Amino acid sequence: MEDLGKEFVTGGEDTLEEVINFYSEKLLRYATAILCDYQEAEDIVQESFIAAYQNRDKFDGNNLSAWLYKITYNRSLNQLKKRKIFYFSEIRGEAVLPERDEGLSDETLHALRKLKPKERALLYNRIMDERSYEEISLITGITPSTLRKQYQRAKNKLAKYINSENGRKESKYEQI
Repeated sequence: MEDLGKEFVTGGEDTLEEVINFYSEKLLRYATAILCDYQEAEDIVQESFIAAYQNRDKFDGNNLSAWLYKITYNRSLNQLKKRKIFYFSEIRGEAVLPERDEGLSDETLHALRKLKPKERALLYNRIMDERSYEEISLITGITPSTLRKQYQRAKNKLAKYINSENGRKESKYEQI
């Protein structure tokens, strides 16, 4: 994939298409996790690819994945600012996640929606994408040690939300 990053800097639309084919589903899941809105996430990912292509001269050719995730992360947060909503108490009943992401229970999805977008992004990066703290640091600009602390707090909040949904003080979700 390192070669694809170098190709992207000087490449044309064929290279862009290759990048889109490789990263679109991953970035879509990531943006959906942050925004809790599948249609909005589709728009953000499309805008992210356009922005990356238009600004490819500013990209050094190293770690294309982190660069694309950073663009998607920032655009997702900017979209939330436009909505003037950072804390979700209610989410529209529309399709929140793509149909193929059926691995999460309803209680987990509901608890995730209560987290801040940055917390959801961090959990998604660590758990779903299995990224290291160093990789996430490249995306967010936050130090790995701070990310470790934030990750632990986000996991604890998620467990607390899941437990409160079920009316339990302790459960299997304490050790997420």
